[in-house]
Amino acid sequence: MKTNPLIRLGNVPVQVSTIAACFDNLSSPSEKIRALEKDGQLVRLKRGLYVVNESVSGKPINIRLCANHIYGPSYVSLQWALRWYGLIPERVFTMTSVTTKRTRDFETPLGRFTYFQVKPDYFSIGVRSVEENGVYCLMAGPEKALCDTILYDSYLPPQSVVGLRQYLEEDIRLDMDALSSFDVSIVEACAQAGRKEQILNNLIKIINKI
Repeated sequence: MKTNPLIRLGNVPVQVSTIAACFDNLSSPSEKIRALEKDGQLVRLKRGLYVVNESVSGKPINIRLCANHIYGPSYVSLQWALRWYGLIPERVFTMTSVTTKRTRDFETPLGRFTYFQVKPDYFSIGVRSVEENGVYCLMAGPEKALCDTILYDSYLPPQSVVGLRQYLEEDIRLDMDALSSFDVSIVEACAQAGRKEQILNNLIKIINKI
């Protein structure tokens, strides 16, 4: 049995040209790709960007890597990252990311991907490269994910330490004990470069008391 040429692409999101190169003498690459998508072998992430279905590649689709590729530069953050780190108990159904481009949403077969815009000097603070099954993606560390959540939550915590603590404990149900392992310098850098400086300074006070 002939091996499916899509297997060589693994689980990394790829452009149309890369997919077409897997097949010889295609008269209409776009028609071939549409057929592969209809057959379930390809998952469309956005126009011109696809990932091979795990039933073909034999590798699970890495949703964080997809998030990085759909709209970039970007890194996974906010509530999705907090949940991944085990800092909040609720499941998060929207993949949340931060970008230097304008805020956007993408609806895909894998779910919704939401991106929040930040300034370039704030973007790179507290971001790490995370490896999983041989592939790397950009993701906020726990400190940056919490700062991003505070900055872009539609609910604005009161401008006080008590109000912020209530927000953390009751609204997002943060594991407060985990704050003891936080790198305060990352929160300090976010406070200096981002918005809501007073609230982030209050977060620093809470961390230092844990």
